[in-house]
Amino acid sequence: MEERGTTERVLTLLGLLQQRQVWTGPELADRLGVTPRTVRRDVERLRTLGYSVHAAQGVGGGYQLGQGQDLPPLLLDDEEAISTAVALLVGAGNAVTSADAALRALTKLDRVLPARLQHEVRALTGAVESFGGGRAAVDAEALMTLARACRDEVQAAFTYPSRNAVHARRVEPYRLVASDHRWYLFGYDLDRDDWRTFRVDRMTEVSARTWRFQPRSAPDAAAYVQEGVASRVYPHRARFLVHASADTVRAKFSSSAAVVRERGTDRCEVISGADTGVDAVLVRVLLLGHPFEVLEPPELRTRCHTLGQLLVAAGSTMPDEPR
Repeated sequence: MEERGTTERVLTLLGLLQQRQVWTGPELADRLGVTPRTVRRDVERLRTLGYSVHAAQGVGGGYQLGQGQDLPPLLLDDEEAISTAVALLVGAGNAVTSADAALRALTKLDRVLPARLQHEVRALTGAVESFGGGRAAVDAEALMTLARACRDEVQAAFTYPSRNAVHARRVEPYRLVASDHRWYLFGYDLDRDDWRTFRVDRMTEVSARTWRFQPRSAPDAAAYVQEGVASRVYPHRARFLVHASADTVRAKFSSSAAVVRERGTDRCEVISGADTGVDAVLVRVLLLGHPFEVLEPPELRTRCHTLGQLLVAAGSTMPDEPR
C-alpha cells in the first residue's frame, strides 16, 4: 500500500507541475499533504523517470518542469484527454498536415483512454467540420476502428463497392496509409487470397472482428499502395527512364500520379497509368522537359515517333495568313 501511495503522490506532483509555471516547496507540500523533504524526494523520482524538474532558491524560486532530452509520458486530466483525442481524430480524418502522425498518436492514446470518456470524444468529433484541404474526409470512427484492428492484429470487416455492386469484405488489416488526397487500408483479402488496397472513404459498416491473425510476410505498405494508386488501378500503364534525378522528378508529380524510383544520381524510373490511354502518361513525362526513354509498353515507342513527326511538322510549317 505504501508503494502505491507513493506512486499516486508522484503522479499527482507531476500533474501539479504541468498545471503551473512555478511552485514553491511549501505550496507543493501543502497540496500533497506531505513535508517539503518528501517533495524533494518525489522530485528526484520524477527526474529518474526522465522528467526535467528545475529547482531555484530565493525569492521567485521554486520547482519548475523543464524540457528534457527525451519525451517522457504526459499526464492528462479528463478534459485534456478529450480535447487531445478530438483534435487527433479531426486531424486524421480531415486532411490536416501530418495526418498519419495524428493517427499514430491517437492509437497510443486510445489504449489508455477510459471508456467513460469515449462517448464524449465521439460526440465532440461529430460536431467539428472543416473546409478546403486536399485529403478526402473519412469517418473518424471508422478510421479509428481500422487503426485498432491493425494494432491488435484482428480481422476487419466492411462493405466496399466493386464492379457496380457493393460486397462484404473480410481482411487482415496491416497498415493505414495516407496519400496526398486519401486514406487507404493495406491488408490481406481473405476472400481473394491476396494483398489488396482499399480507400477508407469508400468503406461502410466498418467493424473489427474477434478473430486474431498471425501476421504474414508483407510487402512494404506505403510502396505497395502508392504503386497501386499511381499505376495498377489503371487499364493503361507505362514505364519510363528519365534523365534527371528522382528528387527533381518527384517535385513535378504528386505521389498519387506516378511512382518515381532512383536509378543512379541523375536518372530515375517513372511508373504511371491513365484511364484514357498511354498518350496521357506520355504527355506528362514529355512536359517534364528532360530527356527520357520508353521502357514499356513497346508500342509506345512507335507512338513517340508518330507524335514526334507531327510536332516537328507543326513547328516547321508557317500557317497561311488569313485573307
